[in-house]
Amino acid sequence: MATVNLTDENFESEVIKSGKPVVVDFWAEWCGPCKQIGPILEEISDEISEVVIAKHNIDNEPNTPTKYGVRGIPTMLLFSGGELKATKVGATTKSNIVSWIKENI
Repeated sequence: MATVNLTDENFESEVIKSGKPVVVDFWAEWCGPCKQIGPILEEISDEISEVVIAKHNIDNEPNTPTKYGVRGIPTMLLFSGGELKATKVGATTKSNIVSWIKENI
């Protein structure tokens, strides 16, 4: 399953109203660690069908990260049933991300 590209406009429909838990990856082109976890999240989106992986570019779409208090990137927020359930800041290993997702969905 491909990752979803988020904008400030579609955040509500794609994340808050999603029928599945959604991991939102806040990232930017200039962020090295963001580029490291990008391919990891692509793999996870193929392997864990229970969640949607979505990417939100903080430079192009600055309102949503501000609303959720995103200060550093990469930051991943896990939403389920329209609510923010968990936050993970910084690049980490695939196994860490997978266990974080599984603990929170």
